[in-house]
Amino acid sequence: MRRLHVAVVDEELPFPLTSGKRIRTFQLLSRLATQHRVSVLCHRNPDRDESLAAEEALRHRGIETIVVDRAIPAKSGPGFYARLAGNLLSSLPYSVETHTSTALIQAVRDYAARHSVDVWHCEWTPYTQVLRTALGQRLIQTPWCVMAHNVESQIWRRLAEATENPAKRWYIRQQWRKFQRFERWAYSHAPACIAVSREDAALMRLEFAARTVFVVDNGVDGVYFQPTRDVERHPAQMLFLGSLDWRPNQDAAVILLEEILPKVRAGVSEATAILVGRRPPAWLVAKVRQTPGAAIYPDVADVRPFLARCGFLIVPLRIGGGSRLKILEALASGTPVISTRIGAEGLELAANRDLFIADNHEDLVRCAIHAIRHPDTLAETVESGRPRVLSRYSWDVLADRLNDVWLQTARSPLRRPS
Repeated sequence: MRRLHVAVVDEELPFPLTSGKRIRTFQLLSRLATQHRVSVLCHRNPDRDESLAAEEALRHRGIETIVVDRAIPAKSGPGFYARLAGNLLSSLPYSVETHTSTALIQAVRDYAARHSVDVWHCEWTPYTQVLRTALGQRLIQTPWCVMAHNVESQIWRRLAEATENPAKRWYIRQQWRKFQRFERWAYSHAPACIAVSREDAALMRLEFAARTVFVVDNGVDGVYFQPTRDVERHPAQMLFLGSLDWRPNQDAAVILLEEILPKVRAGVSEATAILVGRRPPAWLVAKVRQTPGAAIYPDVADVRPFLARCGFLIVPLRIGGGSRLKILEALASGTPVISTRIGAEGLELAANRDLFIADNHEDLVRCAIHAIRHPDTLAETVESGRPRVLSRYSWDVLADRLNDVWLQTARSPLRRPS
């Protein structure tokens, strides 16, 4: 097999493994770095100590790191709102504009000038703008691919539909339209696009004229996530797991705290909700502390003890795209799952066989109460769902699939998009 030099352009170094995106990137690149030369060009992680630890972790796995000394602007404070206002004058979505830095563009230019790269890999759709600006017309004759963790415009559309405040909804609609235009360019120009689900792949082909789309699902480490036999589960404890700095997860957390938990507690007084995730905003921490029966654990090093103790994972998402690694991790750990349809979207799992699916929030409440009162019914779904997850979503299998994408991209004839 040909050994490639693959240059990955990304937001930050994917370590520590505190978000679904970081987990996916780290797991796949670590495996492929044993077969290819892998270099990551990115911004510095917001925490400088974390950034140093991340560089060491990736170097230990044979991955070269080129980190520019610029962190992504925070999504809080007066500066954040000033940037949101300023983005009204830009044709680019806010996420694309704030992630496209002069420093990273120059780093890509310099690296391209000094090295022979077989494939440029954009690890998140907004970073195609960095490659587009850095390489200019050379991009047309460059083998490159884009990894779509989500179809971003779909998330913004769903967010607009769920937002009641007229001013916020108007602003979100502007972002939705900007992302539609941006993704149409990115997916139609990329020689290869990578989706995390068949649903996203179909959307990229039909709505954005993607020429070649591969599916490399999200996965799970079945050795790391295993059932814990010596820990007692608490049937009435609902676990919410996810990055708490991501809008869709924040929206789902609010739904859990304001709508689901109070109604479940009305039926089962001992019911509780535990929220675990990185970088929760201060307003969400305050809301949790004001909600009876709720607790929050930010930035934990290991989520497995929470998965082992809870009665079930609850996924009340109404906004989202891609697929949820946390559902795969839960089932691999022997933890039952109750989710909305959007929460379970993109996973090849069967409703009411591998996990329970609720059509709306009232169904989610009824399902949660039933699960607390009848935990044996949840155990049956784990017996079905866990082996399916381990056989279908192994990182080793998925790394082989991404390897095939890189090899095909490197040898594919390039042409101008029509």
